[in-house]
Amino acid sequence: MHKQHFLLSAKARTLSLKAVFTMGEDKAYEAFKMLRWPETDGEAYCPRCGCTETYDISTRRKFKCVACHHQFSVTSGTLFASRKMTFTDLLAAIVIFVNGAKGVSALQMSRDLDCQYKTAFILTHKLREAMAREQMDRELNGVVEIDGGYFGGYVKPENRKEDRRDRRLKANTSGKRQCVVIMRERGGKSLPFIVANEGDAVPHVRDHVGTLATIHADEGTGWDALHAGWKTHRVNHSVAFMDEGVCTNQAESYFSRLRRMETGTHHHIAGPYLNAYAGEAAWREDHRRVDNGSQAAMVARATMASSVSRKWAGYWQRAA
Repeated sequence: MHKQHFLLSAKARTLSLKAVFTMGEDKAYEAFKMLRWPETDGEAYCPRCGCTETYDISTRRKFKCVACHHQFSVTSGTLFASRKMTFTDLLAAIVIFVNGAKGVSALQMSRDLDCQYKTAFILTHKLREAMAREQMDRELNGVVEIDGGYFGGYVKPENRKEDRRDRRLKANTSGKRQCVVIMRERGGKSLPFIVANEGDAVPHVRDHVGTLATIHADEGTGWDALHAGWKTHRVNHSVAFMDEGVCTNQAESYFSRLRRMETGTHHHIAGPYLNAYAGEAAWREDHRRVDNGSQAAMVARATMASSVSRKWAGYWQRAA
């Protein structure tokens, strides 16, 4: 009898949209208070002066500090500052987002929550920004697999065969082709970077991979410089995918997910946003064996621990 895959088991499903929508707005609000102020069991304290004594303005769901008289809400100063959506919809958006194994498009989110596409677009990117908090200042150790994959630069093929060009060559792309380099710690965490060419990632390796780590890479010439700083093993993929335990299968698993996110879910990822989607794919790979309720809790805590987004706050007003 075959062992059941984790994602197919009941253990992977600990939170549903039905549970979110049936809890009601009051319970959703209390959940956000617990996420914002876990140290005080959901009791508000002033984000400006730190005073723990506050007045509860229940008619507007706001608080007023006794010491400095600053008024604030549960989402003030966070990624959800100046929100218009209800707390129930925000929780539902997080659940929908983490449930998408290959990502969730903003169009689908807008239909599921009955909101504007612009609202869903900004919301999903704020969630990706929250996910990226985990990867800040991360150092990888042990066995680290490194590989690069090229994204973007799509050129529509010509109609007639004799007019078609090899679109794998950089000279035949649109010039917007970028390289996503993934570094994956075996049994640990992932760290993606966006560079122009595969070899340009070597400085990032120096900054984020411990000197005692063992690196596995393919035969790409860009990785030759790694031999100078780490114990490095190479595998020639034209001969074998694994050679005496040396492989980059974990890195290839990451690229499998990211490419399906691009081609199957989003259909197109604009160059300036590739880093955000690469980080999201890394987060999903790192937590692929975590139940969806815990995933939602991690993302929700990260959004409440993050400050107001410098990139996404007022995005459409700037883009207009």
